[in-house]
Amino acid sequence: MSKSNGPENTRDRDRERAQARAGNKGKQVKDDGLTPEQRRERDAKALQEKLAKKAAQGGGNNNGGGDLGKINKKK
Repeated sequence: MSKSNGPENTRDRDRERAQARAGNKGKQVKDDGLTPEQRRERDAKALQEKLAKKAAQGGGNNNGGGDLGKINKKK
């Protein structure tokens, strides 16, 4: 490799290296066959089940920082 590479050569080389590191990841398409609404419903149900399981185990404080929106909001 020569140190006299122009910015174009360096950019191309860096792009090739990044693609090699990423492998075949690319953009992963959601192929679960669900509409966004169905996906939201599924996720909400899973979250409710998770919270119920945690509550059954005596999870204690379960607010998750949700009260932050109530702190001194100026109008």
